[in-house]
Amino acid sequence: MKKAGIGIPTIQDRARQALVKSALEPEWESRFEGTSYGFRPGRSAQDAISRIYNAIKIGQYYVLDADIAKCFDRINHDYLLSKINCPSSLKRDMKQLLKAGVLDNGVFEDTETGTPQGGVISPILANIALLGMGRLIGKMYPNNTNSKPFATVIRYADDFVVISKDLGIIEQCKTAIYEWLKPVGLEIKPEKTRVCHTLKSIEYNGKAEKPGFDFLGFNIRQYPVGKYKTGKTGGHKSRLIGHKTLIKPSQKAVAHTEVIKGVIKQHKNAPQAALISRLNPIIRGWANYYSAVVSKETFTKLDNIIWQMLRAWTGSRCGKASYEKLSNYFRHGTIKLSNGKERHENWLFQTKDGLHLFNHNWTPIIRHTLIRPDATLYDGNWTYWATRKGQAIDTPTRVAKLLKKPKGRCTWCGQFFTPSDLIEVDHIVPRSQGGKDEYKNIQLLHRHCHDDKTALDKETMLCS
Repeated sequence: MKKAGIGIPTIQDRARQALVKSALEPEWESRFEGTSYGFRPGRSAQDAISRIYNAIKIGQYYVLDADIAKCFDRINHDYLLSKINCPSSLKRDMKQLLKAGVLDNGVFEDTETGTPQGGVISPILANIALLGMGRLIGKMYPNNTNSKPFATVIRYADDFVVISKDLGIIEQCKTAIYEWLKPVGLEIKPEKTRVCHTLKSIEYNGKAEKPGFDFLGFNIRQYPVGKYKTGKTGGHKSRLIGHKTLIKPSQKAVAHTEVIKGVIKQHKNAPQAALISRLNPIIRGWANYYSAVVSKETFTKLDNIIWQMLRAWTGSRCGKASYEKLSNYFRHGTIKLSNGKERHENWLFQTKDGLHLFNHNWTPIIRHTLIRPDATLYDGNWTYWATRKGQAIDTPTRVAKLLKKPKGRCTWCGQFFTPSDLIEVDHIVPRSQGGKDEYKNIQLLHRHCHDDKTALDKETMLCS
């Protein structure tokens, strides 16, 4: 049952859904397609974008950019439950969660289709329902080593793209997916479905389609370039490809300045510190989301727009601005970036106490490391998950976090850990000798190495 007028389950239902999710997730994570990235632990939108980049970077492709209409509202319950092979008690709980109904402003409505909106379990159930769509296309047009055309499906929740060099294959994939979705109770949303080309403009169904497409807030497009800037195919017979693939924030995403404009308007009469504290999380979050693509130019453009907004904000407070008045809000300062470097700013929006506004272009561009298609947080490969370069992942145990310190090696014997090894968490300086139970004083050892070190520590204490 849902709260009246609010699209989220009650606390009791969320707890029940979390228990069911924890029972389903380890099994289904091992079964999901490697090119499915939405709402899965350890995977992100950046992984989906990186996968698209790798798929198109050395060729020219047609793309089916599609969205499933009201995916979470229309999933067929019988179809979904028939795919899940689990104990009857667990399936009964899932059926009750799906059939619970909605109480909206005192009016009860049955839920004959769809998954609970705002529910903890909804994302994994949607992924289970859509499991098989990617494999369908993979069987129809496999990516073999020969020159035969093939198709690739990359999905993030209910958004997906199909990539192929052949327009005919794209049309056949569109038809096949449309038919495959029928028993699931779903259909492709026509107004959000588009066929385009990554490099050139095309005409499709009587409509001119510009090159490139938007996906998850990113614009993915190829640009023709000369021989000095073009990429290469690689391999033994490397050749120039004549274009360059660039991924940037989409135009709709850049409209996040409207959000910032609204915040500034809400804080028209608020202290400068309150405005900065409200804006910084918005700017940091947006910049971090796009920090793995070609965003520097966009970051600089946004910072200039925001500066003009803040300049107008100061003018509304102190009238016609002069250098003396502006110096109460904009100051000279040196800030330390996340990469350790320092940067001097002449017009830094900063309070007298040193609280300053974060700029987009302070965020370093760091290329995302694509996750392995078969990797899951439940595969036991702690070394892989803990040493993914620069990735913020939700590790299931403290062990995975500690593996980052020795980069997957036992600090006692120097050998790499493997999933089958017995591992012990050890204090570098024993607590009996004044060592504290804190991160910098904790390491991982093989169990036999831990026993050897423990014996040595005891011997040292006896000798002393």
